[in-house]
Amino acid sequence: MSAHLWTAKTRAGGARQVALLRQLARLYGVAPAYEDIQGRRQQPSPEGLLAVMRAWGAPLIGISDVPRALEDRRFALWARRVEPVAVGWDGGPINLELRLPRREADRVVHCALQFESGEVRNWSCDLRRVPTRAGPSRRRDRYVLKNVALPGQLPCGYHRLSIDLPGGPAEALIISAPAKAFEPASGSGSKGKPWGLFLPLYALWSERSWGSGDFSDLETLLRWTNELGGTAVAILPVLATFLTEPFDPSPYAPASRLFWNEFYLDVARVPEVAQCQSARALLASAEVQKEIADFRQSRLVDYRRGMALKRRILETVARCFFQSMMPDRPGSVQPEENRRDAFHRFLSAHPRAEDYARFRAACEHQHSAWPLWRAPLRDGRLQEGDYDERARQYHLYVQWLAQEQIERTSREARQKGTGLCLDLPLGFHPAGYDVWRWRETFVQGVSAGAPPDTFFTKGQVWSFPPFHPEALRQQGYAYFIECLRHQLKHASMLRIDHVMGFHRLFWIPEGVEASEGTYVHYQAEEFYAICSLESHRHKSWIVGENLGTVPPYVNPALALHNIKGMYVMQYELSPRRKLRPIPRDCVASLNTHDTPAFAGFWQGLDIEDQRELGLVSQAGAESGHKTRKQQRRALSRFLAAQGWLKDSAGSPKSVLRASLEFLSSSESCFVLVNLEDLWLETQPQNVPGTGVERPNWRRKASYSLETFCRIRDVISPLMKVNKLRENNHDGQLSRRSQLKKRAGR
Repeated sequence: MSAHLWTAKTRAGGARQVALLRQLARLYGVAPAYEDIQGRRQQPSPEGLLAVMRAWGAPLIGISDVPRALEDRRFALWARRVEPVAVGWDGGPINLELRLPRREADRVVHCALQFESGEVRNWSCDLRRVPTRAGPSRRRDRYVLKNVALPGQLPCGYHRLSIDLPGGPAEALIISAPAKAFEPASGSGSKGKPWGLFLPLYALWSERSWGSGDFSDLETLLRWTNELGGTAVAILPVLATFLTEPFDPSPYAPASRLFWNEFYLDVARVPEVAQCQSARALLASAEVQKEIADFRQSRLVDYRRGMALKRRILETVARCFFQSMMPDRPGSVQPEENRRDAFHRFLSAHPRAEDYARFRAACEHQHSAWPLWRAPLRDGRLQEGDYDERARQYHLYVQWLAQEQIERTSREARQKGTGLCLDLPLGFHPAGYDVWRWRETFVQGVSAGAPPDTFFTKGQVWSFPPFHPEALRQQGYAYFIECLRHQLKHASMLRIDHVMGFHRLFWIPEGVEASEGTYVHYQAEEFYAICSLESHRHKSWIVGENLGTVPPYVNPALALHNIKGMYVMQYELSPRRKLRPIPRDCVASLNTHDTPAFAGFWQGLDIEDQRELGLVSQAGAESGHKTRKQQRRALSRFLAAQGWLKDSAGSPKSVLRASLEFLSSSESCFVLVNLEDLWLETQPQNVPGTGVERPNWRRKASYSLETFCRIRDVISPLMKVNKLRENNHDGQLSRRSQLKKRAGR
């Protein structure tokens, strides 16, 4: 740790200074203590608190600065005339707190509320008629507080309030949102409750794609799911990633949460390929065809080589396209008018695309991450010469293609009653576009992460900067709203990764252990309001990933705003107790992408993997296997007692099917089936806490799309799932089915 964090002189400050430090932390929304996953109270060190608050922006060097900083913070909070954001639910009244110097408190002020539509509502407010409350004790003679109500019903939307005051207008963003997020009308008639399939797009492969899934494969999977009665296909994030230098294929470390990953483009469906002779020749060459064949035969996805090959083709096509856009160029083949118009419509609808393309081209031209660039570039100012023009055109072109392909996929799916379940990751690559362009939105000098727990005894450092709570509000959550809209345009369901981050996030100062970090709180109500409003506008469900360390206030907040939680059977298993009833407002599944597949879990392969990785000792592994055996026995007995399993000594295959039937008969609003479980896959897609040690995010499905669509052991359990969900209207199916099964025996 840096010496300036905690000097001998600082330590001499004593208990009183530490107490003042903890008071100051609370005023910044920084937790001076927290409960760990086992309910034990943990107190970060004074050094850790100082580092976290300094990153937040507190004027601190050492603990001797705390008394002055404490007084300044109290005054700054009181002197803020109005909070930057206010929320109203269901068009209801909104009361704003005005904090005013006493000399300004008794006057008539003009108020203007500009609705999102552009309409303006003006009125005057006589502050002399508004009851007054005194300010803090030391400022009682200078400041007062008044509650001002906004008149009338408010339409849903983002509105701007301005109140004219002597020192200048006080302004606030008003978010008027439905109290509950969108949910399709309950299935009247015979449709029952919905279900869907899960498979990462990189793992999906077909006999026509290039050894890894693409948007056309996804389209085919959606159609097949629809034919079976399913209503959604869930995939991992397909956002832009770095697949050259830096290289990080993790879907949870995107280069941007505002753009797509061109790795998933289906090159054969690019309209310009037919018009570009050089691209057709390259595509038909023996060299390229051999490389594609090699990709198809590989058991792992080779992102680097695969992206390099696609880029060779797409760069050639992009060059043809942009040359054709120059009408005076001799011999150029003009693009069809509708394609030219489509490209310009894309640019108009996505004004950041040009900026993003320049950024990605500059990354390649500078051969380094943006924090290492010289000042003008690092600070967001790019000019010609800072990047290669052809690279800029390539990145712009592939974003247009990706937008077209995913839009076509989602549109066709929704028309047929099947939708995409997309995923908004909590994290991103620290060298990515979003941090470069939205610098003030993120906190430098700390990383988001997780405190130590029983599995990660040293905690987790996720290596990306967290949102700055105050900057987000001052900017009206513009970046967060853009991230939501980018995916909701195409998603019938959106999963919010680590939804607890709406309430608090664990900050870890750079260069120290995770135990030195602490939680920082956010304005959760404002996140929920935005999610609810955007979900209604796009008619999409919102799912919150509420797994792991979940504070007691999170799940009630999700229920209050109709954000669906998650029920993962693997997390619910106990050596002794029965499975708890599956909540109605949740997405139920057997596992997630971060857990072992069902068969691997059943065999305890994850325990052996942890032992090999050194995460548990031999004794710990033996204890884990003993517990796992008890969990298997408890689950089998439970399923047999409920009527889903013939006997408690069932095979993994029979227990898997019984488990799926148990989930499908429940009251859960949605059931998600991991396709790989159906053929008893034993290997996981991701092993948390590992990198090069395991092929995370690279393992392809054991069967091609064409093959598993014909496997009886895949189709049969899905037909049963569909039948149970079709007949599941009132939550009584489970009990009726159990009685019927028992009577049949």
